Amino acid sequence: MAKQKIVLAYSGGLDTSVILKWLKETYDAEIIAFTADIGQKDELDGLEEKALATGASKIYIDDLRDEFAKDFIYPMFQAGALYEGQYLLGTSIARPLIAKRMVEIARQEGATAIAHGATGKGNDQVRFELTAAALAPELEVIAPWRLDSFRETFPGRAEMIAYAEKHNIPVTASASKPYSTDRNLLHISFESGMLEDPWFDPSATSNKDMFVLSVDPEDAPDQAEYVELNFEKGNCVGVNGDLMTPLHVMEYLNELGGKHGVGRVDMVENRFVGMKSRGVYETPGGTILFAAHRKMESLTMDREVMSLRDSLISRYSILVYNGFWFAPERLAVQALVDESQKNVTGTVRLKLYKGNVIGAGVQSPVSLYNPNIATMEADPTQAYNQGDATGFIRLNALRLKVSSGVEQNAKS
Repeated sequence: MAKQKIVLAYSGGLDTSVILKWLKETYDAEIIAFTADIGQKDELDGLEEKALATGASKIYIDDLRDEFAKDFIYPMFQAGALYEGQYLLGTSIARPLIAKRMVEIARQEGATAIAHGATGKGNDQVRFELTAAALAPELEVIAPWRLDSFRETFPGRAEMIAYAEKHNIPVTASASKPYSTDRNLLHISFESGMLEDPWFDPSATSNKDMFVLSVDPEDAPDQAEYVELNFEKGNCVGVNGDLMTPLHVMEYLNELGGKHGVGRVDMVENRFVGMKSRGVYETPGGTILFAAHRKMESLTMDREVMSLRDSLISRYSILVYNGFWFAPERLAVQALVDESQKNVTGTVRLKLYKGNVIGAGVQSPVSLYNPNIATMEADPTQAYNQGDATGFIRLNALRLKVSSGVEQNAKS
């Protein structure tokens, strides 16, 4: 009989390298490694050789950057998603794409299971597995970190390093960077290690080497730089007048934002599994795009449509963070978001200066702003009669007066 096939989400780091070998031995299975290129840059170097040397029968390294930008980052930004008011969801939004491609490979290869190296304490396990449940419920999901036998074999990194050495697994483990990172086209995250102390200051001069995508705002250029973003129906389609694909927009803005120290966030967030965790993030391009998109909406989106969409931001962000990208409720909210964006078209000008993104102008062929109506001078259109505000205020004040009267009578 043919061996069972398992598709493993593989990064080439210590954990997934050890898991690859362990899965092969424990399940007597053929392991097909999968790595998604979603903008990790040089982290992908040498992965094919490493996976095959560790025991994989095959490895897929698929360039998903275009799909990531167009079908995941852009729709999320149209929704104005911002988890707990700070996090632009860089890791969260990548997981459903990775899991989606894993499912496709599993079906293509005739695999019966997929596996991942996410820990039993984090959010990623949920994101991978909810995506698999939505797209391929017939597949088994193997999560080694949730198995007693795996944790008993590997209670710590020392045991994993020893296992790697014993089996000639080519990994590099070092204490020089006592934290974990996750990088993609939208951001890079830092957590664990010394960052588990919420009093630790990652912005201190002594920690400058930790950051990858951005310079310290204090070291950014002393001269501000202007940038113009062109939007069509809520999507950025060009920068400074040059048409660009979503991927190229993200790459360009990442470089520009990083140059000016834009997009650093340090927060304690609430994980889906119930605990708080501390994360440090660099999202230079995303921070610029988020600010520009919001400014474009301010000129072109109807007030009540914006209010309705904004009322769903927290809900939408939680859905992304918790792994429900392919859930029917996220798709339903996205349909409303898509409708809200049909007139979000025009150009936004921003000024970048030492970590700050400063609005510097906005214009649109479908602007809802009418200077003749908004002017403090005489309105040539006579569209607004200031006297009408008297009755408007009186009607809105009625319930306040009634409530105040009730309270005063209760005190007397």
